[in-house]
Amino acid sequence: MQKLSTSMAVAWLTLGSAAIPALAWAEQGCETVKMADPGWSDIAATNAIAGFLLEGLGYKAKVDTLAVPIIFGGLKDGQVDVFLGNWMPAQQGFYDKFVANGEVTQLAKNLDGTEFTLAVPDYVWDAGVHDFNDLNPQADKFDRKLYGIGSGAPANLSLQEIIKKNEFDLGQWKLIESSEQAMLAEVSRAVKRQKFVVFLGWTPHPMNVQLKMHYLKGGEKYFGDTGSVYTLTRKGYAQACPNVGKLLTNLSFTQDLENSIMAEVANKKLSNAEAAKAWIKANPAVLEKWLDGVKTRDGKEALPAVQARM
Repeated sequence: MQKLSTSMAVAWLTLGSAAIPALAWAEQGCETVKMADPGWSDIAATNAIAGFLLEGLGYKAKVDTLAVPIIFGGLKDGQVDVFLGNWMPAQQGFYDKFVANGEVTQLAKNLDGTEFTLAVPDYVWDAGVHDFNDLNPQADKFDRKLYGIGSGAPANLSLQEIIKKNEFDLGQWKLIESSEQAMLAEVSRAVKRQKFVVFLGWTPHPMNVQLKMHYLKGGEKYFGDTGSVYTLTRKGYAQACPNVGKLLTNLSFTQDLENSIMAEVANKKLSNAEAAKAWIKANPAVLEKWLDGVKTRDGKEALPAVQARM
């Protein structure tokens, strides 16, 4: 009996040690990755990339469209796992409130060289509007309207502060809040009529190709110069779900990548998922960096699993 017990113990130990690596990757509560989208084209594109990779690895990506303040609150409360759209310095106020005190984690930088400020069409630029200070002298032509994005967006809050403080003599102007798509539709209508219009613009975004536009100077106090985008997670997420955390840490994008996917969606009417998959299929070398040190959910090699989805 003693020999049998010893043999059985050895067998169990052998089986157990062999099972540990696979079980270690199957973290509890990590199968579904809860992501957020503020309704912006660039974040829809990067979410689609992340979703394609996650699903190839055996996870499920669940994306909810939420306003930016709700996203930060969701990260704090654990209702949102991941947000790929922490635009800085545009979201400095939210960073100070949630990230700086450790309630939300800034995991990694995923994009450099962004620009986010007021913009005008080329014919308005040619008429001498190059700076925030150039707006009010032609206030009547603009109907004293600044076209922003969704309510609660940090850029809108900056414009509201500018109006409240009468910066650049814009105290009598009005902020028009709407979705990104509605704002751009209004801008397109104004351009067709050659009407003066000033709106929030940013890069990367297809608007920079679809519209002949220029970014105004002078607003750096509120919008910064050039910026970066960061990946945020709920506190402790990368420790609780280290495999997904490693993938998210690896994920970085380029202006060309994001513009290409957004242009495919805008011009060819593809879904973001279809456009992301097509871009990855055409640029497979990027997978080696993104999947470095990452496994499938059940502990297998990541690269073959993701390649199989292409």
